[in-house]
Amino acid sequence: MEFSLSRIENKVEFFQAYDLKSLEQRIDVQIENNKALLLDVASVQHQAVFDANAGKVLYSAVVHFKAKA
Repeated sequence: MEFSLSRIENKVEFFQAYDLKSLEQRIDVQIENNKALLLDVASVQHQAVFDANAGKVLYSAVVHFKAKA
């Protein structure tokens, strides 16, 4: 069995929450986790839509992490 190590260069993660505070907390936790992998935030995109089933606004975000230079 061969063991190989490779560095993660790019990583994209998706987040959803029904309030902005929860969404921000989830993103902050992953930013700290990805620092251990030597990844920094490259970009963040966000969107808000009305979830008719829940009767609430659903906030979502996509965070692109890139390897530190």
